[in-house]
Amino acid sequence: MTRPKDLDPSSNPRALLGAELRHAREKAGLSQEELGSRIFVSGSFIGQLEAGTRRMQPDHARMLDEVLGTEDFFTRNCGAAAKSRYPEHFAEAAEAEALATTIRQYAPMLIPGLIQTPAYARAVNRAYAPTAPEETIDEWVDGRMARTRLLNDPTKPLLWVVLDEAALRRETGGRSVMAEALRHIARLARLRRVIVQVLPFNAGAHTAMDGSLKLMDFEDAPPLVYFEGVGTGQLEDDPATVAEMKLRYELLAADAHSPEKSLALIEALAQDYAHEDQP
Repeated sequence: MTRPKDLDPSSNPRALLGAELRHAREKAGLSQEELGSRIFVSGSFIGQLEAGTRRMQPDHARMLDEVLGTEDFFTRNCGAAAKSRYPEHFAEAAEAEALATTIRQYAPMLIPGLIQTPAYARAVNRAYAPTAPEETIDEWVDGRMARTRLLNDPTKPLLWVVLDEAALRRETGGRSVMAEALRHIARLARLRRVIVQVLPFNAGAHTAMDGSLKLMDFEDAPPLVYFEGVGTGQLEDDPATVAEMKLRYELLAADAHSPEKSLALIEALAQDYAHEDQP
């Protein structure tokens, strides 16, 4: 029998690996739930591996080879599918983001990466790593700007962001950088490319006081929620957890200003930053 070939790293290895997994599972006559139970994960996790929205870990690959009788195909190829330009704790979320049909995000302290400007991204990354070489900062900024190309498509993904007022008023990179950053958000909102709401200080206590929140929906895979902390990140696919986080997001949006009022506030703050930056 001909040995399966390694995946081509120049292609989309995660999508190809997922397609191979679906083929091998169906050939074995197993449902996603049945295969998941044999490698101690959920059926939805298998669906996400097949859709390319989740990263196949080496221990999963080894068990899949054993259960599906694929020799060492998944073990050999999961490394190629795991390569990423992003930090380890964020890589899987960034790659899932690129496949999402809808992204809903609450940002408590900073402007989210998908709607950042290069200057703002540079200021954030420099704050994270004050002693990093300039070429390292350049690489990180390039990676963040590569993510923003998702918005070049005029219709998808649907991006809905709730910004905490603190993110708008925290002067990051200087007043001119903030003016540019807020004008960029306003432009995206006026182009109807992103829905933006501002959660004002006077909203008081709310459902996401304990951190940021990102929800992602997909065309052919179960939804995911991403939690992020300082240098850490976690993707979660548990249906009950995802449902709870969706409710939290809806309550946040209900407490926030309307998109129209939010846009007016963002543009007013951008003008203030620009004027106050003048001699």
